[in-house]
Amino acid sequence: MSLRLSFHGAAGCVTGFCARLETDQATVLIDCGMFQGSKTLKALNYQPFPFDAGKVDAVLLTHAHIDHSGLLPKLMLAGFEGPIYATEATRELCEVMLADAGGIQESEVAHLNRRNQQRGRPPVEPIYTEGDGRKVVRQFKRVELNEVVEVAPGVSATYWEAGHILGSTSIEVRVETAEGVQTILFSGDLGSGGRDYSPDPQGPAGVDHLVIESTYGDREREVITPDARRRLLAEELAAAHEAGGPLLIPAFAVERSQELLADLMTLMASGDAPAGDIFLDSPLAIEATEIFVRRGWNKASGRNPFKDIHASGRLKFLRDPWESDSLERLRGWHVIMAASGMCDAGRVRKHLKRLLWRREATVLIAGYQATGTLGRILLDGARNVRIQGEDIHVRARIRNLDIYSAHADATGLTAWAKARGPVRGAVFVAHGEPQGAQGLADRLAAAGFDKAKIHIPRIDQRFRLQPTGPQPLEDLQPRIASPAAARPDWHNARAQLLIDLDTRLEHAGSDEERADLIRRLARDLGR
Repeated sequence: MSLRLSFHGAAGCVTGFCARLETDQATVLIDCGMFQGSKTLKALNYQPFPFDAGKVDAVLLTHAHIDHSGLLPKLMLAGFEGPIYATEATRELCEVMLADAGGIQESEVAHLNRRNQQRGRPPVEPIYTEGDGRKVVRQFKRVELNEVVEVAPGVSATYWEAGHILGSTSIEVRVETAEGVQTILFSGDLGSGGRDYSPDPQGPAGVDHLVIESTYGDREREVITPDARRRLLAEELAAAHEAGGPLLIPAFAVERSQELLADLMTLMASGDAPAGDIFLDSPLAIEATEIFVRRGWNKASGRNPFKDIHASGRLKFLRDPWESDSLERLRGWHVIMAASGMCDAGRVRKHLKRLLWRREATVLIAGYQATGTLGRILLDGARNVRIQGEDIHVRARIRNLDIYSAHADATGLTAWAKARGPVRGAVFVAHGEPQGAQGLADRLAAAGFDKAKIHIPRIDQRFRLQPTGPQPLEDLQPRIASPAAARPDWHNARAQLLIDLDTRLEHAGSDEERADLIRRLARDLGR
């Protein structure tokens, strides 16, 4: 009975993780995530799965983040009827996250269809609805850490603490094969360790094959204590207050928002940061915050750092769109946290449209920004951006505070991988942009892993796993070239071209120069 492993997401890019394990008796998915980033990459969410969803026996879910769970409703709609194994905290978070993702799709598709109707284009359908997001949670089955669970014929799994977000895990899968039992450890997303908000990542030693994330595989971050983290945040708050306007934080709705809220409340209560109202403008983040208040006990620190979030009375929950719109009238110092964290969806975009052109405003980026996202474009210094068809000149202060990452850096990833040794077969470096994946592969080789057994898979690449290593199989027809997944696409180039054209026309010396530029462009277009 052969064992085959295919990578259908987070290969050549950070998002959309989905791995498929197959034997002659069973098919199991590890995660089924949504692609995020450039429009070319996100278009994969609308394409059919490159496998028969109805033949999948079970899904093993590492954690609730949308780039790992976000296509589970689509999988259900495509015919998957089996169980989804996850921790209870992951199930609770997915209950609100998947419904929210479906609701966002319905809303954005309705907006797009209005524009398509005006342009004479056919309507489109959402990938799934809010109701689909709620329905798929019925298929979840609870697992406990460190317990062996039989998930399919000849396949069992053990879930280990990953220390990334509430409920996150690494998954050890044991498969009966003709060569004997083989073990494959999927890291999921790994936490950085030593944080006051989550435990350190764990895992077994001595596995046959290792699949490891590489989000920060090419970079190292300074080890920072909780007190030092809050001091750096306090400095950003003081500078934003001094600028005279609001502070907008594009926040990832789960984990990042709750950690920032806890630190903001601590700093304002102690007088170490200017006090002000904090508006949480994300229905998903609001629901997730209540889950953290209930379930955020950290056994490593012996406390729940989120339990006092409501104590000051400064935190305002904005559930309805009209409440979000009311912030338009506010001036002076206040803090707005709105999703999405990469600035590509959700309510944060309308706040960016009204604040980016204001010199007194500050935008604080506090998380990983994938290539092609608006967040990355802002961090890279763009002075003009295009949001929902509108051109915005960037005058606001754009700040970056990469101290809240829930991902391990290159040093942490390498140390965790070494602790899982000896790895007898292959090491697959996934869930990273090319430079991150290659950076981690080089570090693992320098740390003693056999370089010949380290692989950076392409999207939809397949392997036959043997105890001593993998044998590449004929690839499926790739849905996208891996390098294209991790770079700005033609949509980004088109938006920049339109911005550059408007700027050139605006600064031309005369109407004759403008007319001449338009004539030359029309000639190049064959008109």
